[in-house]
Amino acid sequence: MQKIHKILIGVAFSPNLKPNLFEAIRIANMFNAELIGVHVGEKTAKKEADLNQILSEADALKKSLKTIWQEGEPVDVILKTATVENVDLLILGALQKENLLKYYVGSIARKITRKASCSILLLIKPSIERNPCNHIVVNGLKDEKTEETIKTSVLFAKHLLCKKMTIVEEISQSELHVKINDDKSLRKATIVKERLKNREDQRVNTILKDICCDDISIKTQSIFGTRGYSIGHYAKVKRADLLVMNAPTKVGILDRIFPHDIEYILSEIPTDVLIVK
Repeated sequence: MQKIHKILIGVAFSPNLKPNLFEAIRIANMFNAELIGVHVGEKTAKKEADLNQILSEADALKKSLKTIWQEGEPVDVILKTATVENVDLLILGALQKENLLKYYVGSIARKITRKASCSILLLIKPSIERNPCNHIVVNGLKDEKTEETIKTSVLFAKHLLCKKMTIVEEISQSELHVKINDDKSLRKATIVKERLKNREDQRVNTILKDICCDDISIKTQSIFGTRGYSIGHYAKVKRADLLVMNAPTKVGILDRIFPHDIEYILSEIPTDVLIVK
């Protein structure tokens, strides 16, 4: 199971800087991890004073904060710092380019997700006061990375004191192989759907058998539709506090033309998202 020893957060002097830092400090303390802050841009006395003021109001870190000031392109600087510092988790909140008023996370996240060597946590609703994590939704699709993703989700659930988890098995409509045009074909499609659901439940339960998760209520849910879009919609409807996804495997030109399932998530992020490497 993945351990979190070092956490990196992008420090952008945006309106969300304070809640982003408060969240990162809480997470670092939960995992007893070292927190590293990287600001992409010029180091000034005012920025340093503003950062120190926020830190003075936050919970005390169990391990001291390391701050890095580096000019350059945000994606390049963040990726390089994560590699050099051997980071386990990268936290991204609202990011901005120096001297620009536009804050963004989706476009930066797409680029970083394709290249980062560590897991990534995207914060879209950071809070100064801790909001409890009541429900985590996890992708359970058939993939070699899914077992590690589920293990990491359980690890996060335990540290976040979350007692409810839903593992969503996205099944492509193409697997039905039934064209519905009358009552008979509808019944046949229903039977096929039930068989597919049972198959997926059995696969996920086999993974869970070797994971210690007695104190967490874990349910499985099969949904039929487009991978990525379906689970994102499910997480939004169920008001999940965290959505956990596998990191994309391929980063070739075809993935830019035919989007990977994570692209649907990043185009309209439904809640905080953890992308497991």
